[in-house]
Formats: sequence, structure tokens, C-alpha cells
Amino acid sequence: MAFQKPSHTFTKIHLKALRTNQFKILFALSFTVFINTFSFAQDIPKKGDPIEAKPEKKLDTVVKLKDSIVNLELPNVEKDTTVTDSINPKKKEFLDNIVTYKAIDYTSLNQKKQKLYLYNEAEITYGDINIKAGDITIDYKKNEVYARGIIDSLGEYLQAPVFDQGGNVVKPDSILFNTKTQKALIYNSLTEQGEGTVIAKLTKKENDSVYFIKDSKYTTAENLDDPEYYILLKKAKIVPKKKIVTGSAQMFIYDVPTPIWMPFSFFPQRPANTAASGVLIPTFGQQNERGYFLQNGGYYFAVSPHVDLALMGDYYTNGSYGVRAESTYALKYKFRGNFGFRYENLITSERGFPDYARTTVYNLRWSHSQDAKASPNSRFSASVNLGSSTFYRASLNQATTGAFLNNTLASSVSYSKTFQGEPQVDFSLTATHSQNTQTQQINMTLPTFQGNMGRVFLFAPKSGSKKGLIQNLSFQYSVRGENRIQTTDSLFFKKEMFSDAKAGFQHSIPVSTNFKVFKHFSVSASTNFNEVWTFNTIDKRFDLENRETITDTIRGFDSYRTYNFSTSIGTTIYGMFNFEKKGEDKKLKAIRHVLRPSVSYNINPAFDKYYDSYEGDFIIDADGTTNTQREIEEFTRFEQSLFGVPNKRFSSSMGISLSNNFEAKVRDKDTTKTDPKKIKLLNNLNFSTAYNFAGDSLQWSPVRMNGGTQFFDNKLSVNFNATLDPYALDNNNRRIDKFNIDNGGSLFRLTSANLNASYTISGGSGDNKKGSSEKERDPDIEENIRNGGRADDLFGRSEDFTNKRLDANKDKNDENKEFYNFKIPWSLRLAYAVNYSNQRRNSEISSHSLMFSGDVELSPKWSVGGSSGYDFKNNGFTFTQLRFERDLLSWRMNFSWVPFSARSSWNFFIGIKSNLLKDLKYEQRRQPDQILR
Repeated sequence: MAFQKPSHTFTKIHLKALRTNQFKILFALSFTVFINTFSFAQDIPKKGDPIEAKPEKKLDTVVKLKDSIVNLELPNVEKDTTVTDSINPKKKEFLDNIVTYKAIDYTSLNQKKQKLYLYNEAEITYGDINIKAGDITIDYKKNEVYARGIIDSLGEYLQAPVFDQGGNVVKPDSILFNTKTQKALIYNSLTEQGEGTVIAKLTKKENDSVYFIKDSKYTTAENLDDPEYYILLKKAKIVPKKKIVTGSAQMFIYDVPTPIWMPFSFFPQRPANTAASGVLIPTFGQQNERGYFLQNGGYYFAVSPHVDLALMGDYYTNGSYGVRAESTYALKYKFRGNFGFRYENLITSERGFPDYARTTVYNLRWSHSQDAKASPNSRFSASVNLGSSTFYRASLNQATTGAFLNNTLASSVSYSKTFQGEPQVDFSLTATHSQNTQTQQINMTLPTFQGNMGRVFLFAPKSGSKKGLIQNLSFQYSVRGENRIQTTDSLFFKKEMFSDAKAGFQHSIPVSTNFKVFKHFSVSASTNFNEVWTFNTIDKRFDLENRETITDTIRGFDSYRTYNFSTSIGTTIYGMFNFEKKGEDKKLKAIRHVLRPSVSYNINPAFDKYYDSYEGDFIIDADGTTNTQREIEEFTRFEQSLFGVPNKRFSSSMGISLSNNFEAKVRDKDTTKTDPKKIKLLNNLNFSTAYNFAGDSLQWSPVRMNGGTQFFDNKLSVNFNATLDPYALDNNNRRIDKFNIDNGGSLFRLTSANLNASYTISGGSGDNKKGSSEKERDPDIEENIRNGGRADDLFGRSEDFTNKRLDANKDKNDENKEFYNFKIPWSLRLAYAVNYSNQRRNSEISSHSLMFSGDVELSPKWSVGGSSGYDFKNNGFTFTQLRFERDLLSWRMNFSWVPFSARSSWNFFIGIKSNLLKDLKYEQRRQPDQILR
């Protein structure tokens, strides 16, 4: 448990020119100009069409107007047979496609005016154009279609037109459309463009791919009658599903103008569920020690529908910088994964000052999972998290907040293959990595090979079940090979890292059988043969001149072989304590106790033939004089073997274990159920010890006890264990061959114990999104896990609000739109841990802490939460983080505060949810202060 006491921070008053490096400031400004210059990259080019394409020639078609009820006949125009114009070609008909129409109240044709009138739920379809309205008028003389709504008896405007051309839907008050030129005038229209909506007073449709609008509003708000914000566009050009290009634009919040004004703007549009490449706008700000900065700026590459890539960077005016690459990939029914690399060059103060420091840290993350159905007989998976041990503590990235207390980094990359058959054979290749961030010690296996052959029954019957000692006799074969490396941060992937690598193989052939005796006792017996191969052995000798032992490494193949025997007998005992009597209906009906005692016996022969000896230093007598004789030291040349050394001493031991399980039957609260309800009192309560027959002293091993259970519908989980030593201690606190009870003490000495409890509860509304029963894991928690942190928020959450966006479709499915709750949803997570140590009469609490985190949803749009803890041993609070979140409909506001400790800081963010306008945001941070040492 990490402990952080509140500490004072100081501000240095120096005339340091932290932000006077002109070159670096100009570099930051140049990056901004670069973003603005190349913003056209957000445009989505049309794929598949050549740059210059010849227009297609369209043939005149015969026009046919039809309706299921009324067939419209166009007025006949008499032809002049005496006059023929041989120069001008015949004019094209004013309609190129079949027109279909319908209406509920009436369909009327005026032959004199050459107009067709449709009234009440009128609809007309012409090619890819569909118009629905309450009142539609078709003027054949002018080639125009006019559509508008109708007014009911209460004066309400109903059935406003809906204009649809090729999937681009416009909802105006009225529309005037020319069937010949394909142009239209649209009044007071609403049209969805990508994630937003355009509200325009007047729209001119130039053709099926270009619209010109005037005095329009662009917003992503849900309430279009009274949007909480919009961008006022004086003039704009719309290319549906591609882009919106505007002139001057200004943001309004609830019809109040803001200083956010742009001389021109560009809004890229794209179809749903598609991604587009583009610039990632950075966050601007100031950091206490490193000056002004640009963070999270870069470029996003939509490589393909299956792969993306984001290249981002940070830059500080004192010269610090960081680069990051993040990629996600997925192939449906095959695999999915993500990859990330982060590198930061951190500079403190200015060169020439005594507190100047430069640090480089990096981190590599990779996660890969394979669909189980993709290849049933082979599997590849990866979970990698490696890098600098100080990365999470030194990094300035807000996404690492929940992982800066990590003590270990771990990685595993594995491939396994199974060969079906009789017997079944499988093998796996695994590379592992384990890194202690405190000691900077790194352990790796590159790689580990594991091969197994399935169990083979030598005397199994051809049909029926196996019975008895002989029919259950079987053997297996397994081989394991490792190349193990132990190094440190400073030597990681350097030449010295591989020079001390150790390699070896272990072959194992277990032979086993099982059978029953006296019907109720299960007996198992096994013998195991092991052979170990190694490629390095040692030899020891004593240097009399320097009075030291010299160990020589001998390169070359060598091996040793061992075997052992073990057997065990066990049974299961069921006990039932009934409390219910005839004619009574007690709440506690019965308690069921299940005992599983087991006794085992093991023999490990001595393999002293693999041991050698050498003459060591001279023997010193009790009076302090040096004897002429030298001590004889024993060793084995396999001391550096990966799989241990051969057993030197004969061992004959008996193991005793007892496991318990307690359940209760109680009356169910549901009166409709007749059967009693089963609840668990103790999931397990286990005791184990051993007795060494071949030992000359201290033959009994300490008794180990462990257990666990759940309470309150599994919301409270409790686990405990303890070690009980039967032997006493002497005056020097060393174990002696004398029972503690015979030394004036109790039957056992409690040498160590620990208790862990976790409690998760929630209340209020059943749809609490942050309760314990959430089905989808929070993205912050996912980030913690990827960073190697906890699968909860007890150590805090990520503070990178810039890339957080709520689901755009989430609010559409919400039925509760109020800004208050009748019931306040809440959740609380508690974790309690206490450890006791008494190995040498020290009798102390080695650690004692309580961690807690919780969230309260004050309303559907407002929530608060926090994470903290208290260290009872050191009397201080652990890492504390307070969180506030406000859903402002189309906007989102977050505030995170670490009130004390060396990482004291706060972070405020407010921005638009929409991915299209996510760069319209305001973010202010206060980084941790510099601590004077």
C-alpha cells in the first residue's frame, strides 16, 4: 500500500528564462500554422472516379405518369405539318423519369393551367427524388413542383414537406423544385449532415450534390426547436455526405453570441460507421516547470476499415517533448487488438541551473486476442506492458493517473497448437516479462517451450468404464524448455543482458493410477521421472592466496535424472444439523457441513552422486587458533540450473489436509416458493500440515489455515489466512526442537496472518451506470488495466478528458429526460486489508489500510465521485482524487482534483460531445508543483 502524506509545496522566485527560448516558441507556433494550413486533409476525396470524366449521354425517354387510381393524360399539342425546322433539333421532353404520385383527399388536374394538385398526405416520386407534403402542386408549363404543409382548424401547421434525394433528407416549411434544371428553393429547412443538423432560412439547391445556404445554423443539439448552442453561418456551401464550407461563422450559446468567431470554416462529413483521416488539434496550456505547451496534437490515419493509427505529440517551450503512437485493429470473427508506444523526453529547469535534469522514459503496450472460432486448434494471444520503471510516475500524460502506483509491469506473448488424435499432443511457445518498478529488476523468458502428450491408459478396456488399480494405470509425457534472462532497466536489450542468460530443458514422465477401497475412500498413487538438461555447469575451488571461493562456469551440455513416489487417500463426509421440528416453520432449517480429509505420503530419494566437494578455508578452533585441516565444502555442478538441483537428502514425509464447507438452509422470503433457500456460511476453511519422518528435528511443518466467504448476496467478500507454528523460540528468537506448549506457551504460535475484505454496494435507480452490476466496463477502467493497474478506480481514474466522448446514440434511448432524480443512484466500493507478522516475537501490524471509492448520480445529468484511502499504520491518507461530471446535453464538463500529496493538481474540461466538433473545447490544468529537496 502506497502512503502519501500531505506535504507543503513552495514556489521558487527566480528570474529563470523558462519561456524565452525564441526558437522553441517559434517551433510551437509553426506547428499551429501547420495544422491550419493542412486542415484540408479532413476532406474525403471521392474514390474510384477519374479526375476528368466525360459526361454520359442520356437518351430521351418516354414519360409515363401513373397512379393506382388516376391516370394523368398530358394535353395534346397539335403539330404544324407545314413548317419543319431542319436546323434546330427537336427539344427534349421536360420529364426524364416516370412520375408516381398519390394523395388521400383528392388528386385534381387543371388542363387549362396545366397543373396537378395533390392534397393531404400527398407524395410524389420522380427518379431518385421523393417529396412528401400536405399540399403539392405540379406546374407542367413551368416544369416546377411546389410543396407546402397544410393548416388545420386550430391554425397549426401540419404535414410540412420532406424532400429526399438520394438519401439526403431536407425538412423545410416549403419547397419550390424545377424538374428540368433540378434546382430548388427551400425555405426554413432542417437537414441532417453527418453528426449535426443544418437549420437554414433559405437554401438554394444547385444540383443533386451542391446546396447553397444563407443565414443558417449548424448544431449537434437534440432539441432543434431551442438548441443549447449553434454556429451561425452567414453563407455556406454543402456537399452532402462530404463537406460543409462556410464564410464567416460565430458560435452562439442559447442565442447569446460568444467571442468564438472564424472568418471561414470547414466541416467534414462522412457516412455513419466510417472513419476519416485528419489532423488532431492539440491542447494549449502552461505547465509549472516546463513552460507553455501543446499536447495531444498530431494526425489520425484511417488506414482501412480494420486498422487505424493515431500519431500524437506534446511539446513544451523549455525543450521537453513526447511522442505517442496508438493503433487499434480488428478483423471480425478472427482477432482484435491494440498497440501503443509512448516516449517522453522530460527536462526540468534550464541548462546551467543546479536543478537542471533530463529524463527519458518510454512505454510499450500491446494487446491481442483471437476469436475462439477462428482456429479451434491453435491460438495466439498477447498482453504486453513494458518500458521504463519510472514511466507512470514521471509521465505528464493524464491517462496514466490510475496507474502511477503500479509496482509491477508484466507481459506475456504466447502461441499454442493442438494436434488432435489419440493421444492428443499440444505445444506452446511463450515469452514472458516481469518488471519491478521499485527495484528496476527485470525477469524475462525468451522463450518458454512447453510440450505435452495426453494421458495414455495402458490397460483400459475397449468398452465401458475403467475400474481398479490396473485399468486406471496411465502415463504422460511433458517437456519444458526455457531461456531465462535477469537484468535491470539500465541494461535492458543491451549486450550485457543476453550474456548471463540461462537455458535448459526438463522432461517429465508421470505414471499414476487411482482406485477405491472400502467403497468410500479414494486412493491415488503416482511416480514421476524427471530428466533435466542444462548447457552451463559450475565448478568450485578455494583460492588460498586471496582466501575466497572461486566459481568457474563450464560451457557444455550436461544432465541429471531424479524420481519420486507419492500416494494419497481421501474421502468426503457429509453432516446435516436439522433445526426444524414437526409442525414448526423456523427461519433456520438446517446447516450442512462437508468435510474432505486427505492424507498423503511422499518419498524423495537422495541423489548425492551429483554432488562433489572441495577443500575450503582452514578450520578455526574454538580458542581462535587456525587448524592445519581445511573445511570440506559440498556443492553440485547443477547449482545454476533453471529447474533446481537434485535432492541431496532422503525425504519421507506425510501430508495432512482438511477442507470444510458450511451451508445453511433458510426459509425463503418469497412465500410462493416451497423449497428452502441455500446460503453459504463458509465457502472454504482449509487446514494443512506435514510431518517429515526422515528429519532429525523440527519434523512438523507449520499449520497453514485459509478460508473465505461472501455475505449480503455476495456483495461482501472476505478472505483470510494464518500460519501456526507448533515449535517454540529460544532466547535468540530461533526455532528450537521443542513444542511451544512444552515451553510454557500455547499449542501454536501465530507467526503471520492477514485479512482482506471487499464490499461493493449500490442503490437508487436500477440503471445506475457506475454500479457494481455494470455490463460494460468503463473506458477509464480499461485504460487502467492496459496500463497494468487495478480493475477498479480505488487508485483513481484517468484524467484525459479530451478524448472522452459519450455515445451519440445514448440519449436517444433514454426515456428519463429530467434534470433531477426521484431516487439518487449511488455506488460504493470498499477494500480493507490488514497484515500481522510475528516471526521472531516482533508482533506487529505490518500493514493496515482501508481504500474506498464511490459515485453519486445527483441527477441524470450530474454525478460526483471520488477515490481515497487511509493508512492506519502510518496515520495518513493515501492517494485521493475527487471527480465531478456534468452532462450539458450537447456538451460535457469534467473536473478532477487531487487535493494533496506530491501529485496535487486539478484538471477542468468542457467540450462538445460530437466527434466532429470535439476540438471546440476549453481545458485548464494545474500540474503538480515542483517540490524543493
